[in-house]
Amino acid sequence: MKEMYIEYDNKMGKSVEVVIGEFSSVRAGRANPAVLDRLTVEYYGTETPIQQVGSISSPDPRSLVIQPWDSTLLSLIEKAIITSDLGINPQNDGKVIRLLFPQLTEERRKELTKQVKKYGENGKVAIRNVRRDAMDKFKAMKKKSEITEDDLKDIEKDLQDMTDKRCKEIDKLTAEKEAELLAV
Repeated sequence: MKEMYIEYDNKMGKSVEVVIGEFSSVRAGRANPAVLDRLTVEYYGTETPIQQVGSISSPDPRSLVIQPWDSTLLSLIEKAIITSDLGINPQNDGKVIRLLFPQLTEERRKELTKQVKKYGENGKVAIRNVRRDAMDKFKAMKKKSEITEDDLKDIEKDLQDMTDKRCKEIDKLTAEKEAELLAV
């Protein structure tokens, strides 16, 4: 029984990790290579993340420099950045691509906080879905008389406690990211 709890707790933990990954892709006015995590370019017929086709450096807090190992990828990387939702115009000098991150406007900060809240809410929904799946499994076990009614009540309470703990974790992460975005 305990190993089932661990399995569901791990699934809930993975949901939290996904939210953390999504938060890192939201730019907070500072240059962060994680904003490029979701972008891919076609390299020898395969969609490849930008981090795997070149080096990314941050010479100062407001800019990133992407230096592809294969110079033929410059235009593809530039196109991927333009078509993404980053809202940044890349500067291609023939050797590297520079991304200059402008200071965030108040309006853009509010948009980003809405996006962060949406990511947080999606994470909590995923956690609740794990709880629902677990409950379905345990109710089926009770139906087959593998566990008692009292066991089911205890399991229900434990699953709810796990769910509440993970949701509070996401709420805390969301609040921290919002504070980071709203800090000028």
